[in-house]
Amino acid sequence: MTDFMKARRLLTAFKGGRYIHGLGVLAKVGQVTAPLGRRAALIRSGFPGSDGFVWTIRQSLEEADVAIVGSIDSPAPNVPIEDLMRITKGLRALEPEVVVSFGGGSNIDAAKAAILLHDLGGNIEDYFGAGLVTKAIAEQGRSLTPHVAIQTVASSAAHLTKYSNITNAATGQKKLIVDDAIVPQQPIFDYTATFSAPLSLTADGAMDGISHSLEVLYGAVGKDNYVQIEAVAAETIRLVVTYLPRVMQNPADVLGREALGLATDLGGYAIMLGGTNGGHLTSFSLVDVMPHGRACALMNPYYTVFFAPAIERPLKVVGGILRDAGYVQADVDRLQGRALGEAVAEAMIAFNAAMGLPTTLLETEAFTDAHITRALTAAKNPQLKMKLENMPVPLTADMVDEYMGAVLQAARDGDLSLIKNV
Repeated sequence: MTDFMKARRLLTAFKGGRYIHGLGVLAKVGQVTAPLGRRAALIRSGFPGSDGFVWTIRQSLEEADVAIVGSIDSPAPNVPIEDLMRITKGLRALEPEVVVSFGGGSNIDAAKAAILLHDLGGNIEDYFGAGLVTKAIAEQGRSLTPHVAIQTVASSAAHLTKYSNITNAATGQKKLIVDDAIVPQQPIFDYTATFSAPLSLTADGAMDGISHSLEVLYGAVGKDNYVQIEAVAAETIRLVVTYLPRVMQNPADVLGREALGLATDLGGYAIMLGGTNGGHLTSFSLVDVMPHGRACALMNPYYTVFFAPAIERPLKVVGGILRDAGYVQADVDRLQGRALGEAVAEAMIAFNAAMGLPTTLLETEAFTDAHITRALTAAKNPQLKMKLENMPVPLTADMVDEYMGAVLQAARDGDLSLIKNV
């Protein structure tokens, strides 16, 4: 158990005593929901074994004198706009005092966005970008309905963060709301809810957690909070690299499941300290090709080579973790610049392959070069400019085609030599 002490200390520093997480903690939901409201709308996911967890939620709320005034089904993955509108309509019909969401990242993201549309009105396009929810709250003199977010998947850490991802299914493009106002007032994660997760979802989620911390770490070089971010990111990556192989071999590994829950929670901490960049930006254009965490995991080795000259310290941290786990053959302590980046990228690719994840875009049948065009177009969209600005090698819109285009071509073909450094 001492292996998890650092992770627990970091999460306490992040959320203090307000965050309820661990094994068997779900029965506490009633006591923390009651102070926020007595009429609750439940937005719930359904998965094998979920009925037992929902029964615990209902029982706990009832004992705390909180009435569930209605239940709303969860959205499809990546929150299509149509599902968001359905959930918003459901909230308007119920007029709850508090919203309780139970599900994975998409379910919690949908709840965040539906609450702000219910309370503030407007079109969801009005809120894509950073700080626009807070601006609307100030202009309208209103507040958002309290949100109790119960996570069920070790992945996005949506229960802890200021992000909501919404997808236009017609265009296949995901967009992002970034605002402290949508952070759930009460996060809860009972890690036992993850024990029956399929291995593909487990791997995707764990790699989403790594991607959060990795990308924030890359973008933190030269910033005042670099040391803090490095501590969080290194622990995220260490836990996943150590315990994901155990869970892939034995899905019932309780310590492994708990470790992945802690790791992805730390990924959520990381993205509250800094921003993601290349891997996440590209993943938003691959929603019809592969799951989000898988897309980030695939892209990040290639962005690693692109960023390499600017991120030597983070690369030595990541390279050291991968070396200790047996994925790095080179002496990363002696390498510099692009050579260091390529060594770490090759180790990341080897880890992905060992976990059964694709390592090139062409390994996914649905991928076409049209996805590259879509990704390059999206990167120039002002609503996603924070991802360009978060890069350790910042790109302007007029640099996207040349430099990001080369990264995407390298990821398509699995050829690191195609990547150009600025």
